[in-house]
Amino acid sequence: MSDPVSDPLSVAPAIAGTPTLRSQAKADRRAALLDAAATLFARSGFNGVAMEDLGSAVGVSGPAVYRHFSGKQDVLSALLVGVSEGLASGGQAVVDAADDDKAALRALVHFHVDFALTHPDVIRVQDRDLDTLAEPGRHRVRALQRRYVELWVAVLLRLNPQVSPQLVRVRAQATFGLINSTPHSVPTVSIALVRPLLEEMAWAALNPSPAPHR
Repeated sequence: MSDPVSDPLSVAPAIAGTPTLRSQAKADRRAALLDAAATLFARSGFNGVAMEDLGSAVGVSGPAVYRHFSGKQDVLSALLVGVSEGLASGGQAVVDAADDDKAALRALVHFHVDFALTHPDVIRVQDRDLDTLAEPGRHRVRALQRRYVELWVAVLLRLNPQVSPQLVRVRAQATFGLINSTPHSVPTVSIALVRPLLEEMAWAALNPSPAPHR
């Protein structure tokens, strides 16, 4: 994905002025290490991966990895805090760009489906290894997750003011569960086939028809 708003992992601190070749190469290497970390942590778990494994995955020595990260905890923090920051800021940008709340909700669904289908390893790492993250990073991730959820809740409440905030929050969380779990359930199905189905199901979950009277 080329649009930074659509890819939470592309969000990075801005570099003043035009980056030099050296700074760009360093940023690219750091991004490659985070991509490798997502893949390796998802496959083997945080405790099953060594810094040397990360280096080997991108073709550098173990000690070279320490030029970018102080240790595995730093890698895990950069991965999970970074993606949470990207979701929060990207989701806000999506809402800000929408013409109305209905368009904002559709855009949020598209945004999250895009994230889940293109970064399933990150979701797996977050589900399994978040509790391994040291407290400062874990607290930051939780705070960013709440901000992201409340962004959805605010849009849903404006569209459905008669529904309680608690129920709207549950509906949003359940929709995240649906979207996030699907790439792991059907990993061999093409994204082109899954994306419209997931978006349709998510929209239906967020905008349910009234239950028929018995």
